[in-house]
Amino acid sequence: MATSRAEEMVKRLREMQAATPEIEASAVVSVDGLTIASALPSDVEEDRVSAMSAAMLSLGERIASELSRGALDQVYIHGNDGYVILSAIGTEAVLTALAKEKAKLGLVFLEMRRAAEDLALFVGS
Repeated sequence: MATSRAEEMVKRLREMQAATPEIEASAVVSVDGLTIASALPSDVEEDRVSAMSAAMLSLGERIASELSRGALDQVYIHGNDGYVILSAIGTEAVLTALAKEKAKLGLVFLEMRRAAEDLALFVGS
């Protein structure tokens, strides 16, 4: 039985989280704010994560452009209880990850970059 594109993307998200356990949750969101794939815990509202991710991506792109910083690569938010990290997947989607407060950001960024490269193959198709 063939697996769907969404199932393959969820599998890749779970692999990213397994490789970096400091990533607690993740999702691939379209620039329109729609969830394409997610590996979110049941207590996290998928629609809310998607809408806020798209809004942050849009604002980040505008800031990067207005302040002559080039194409947006990443946005991250640091709160008392951890991080929300958004990483562009081409021009059509964003990879959103929730990481623990004590996360080693270098490892998180590396794993997210690898996952985004893999996920771009599915987003573009």
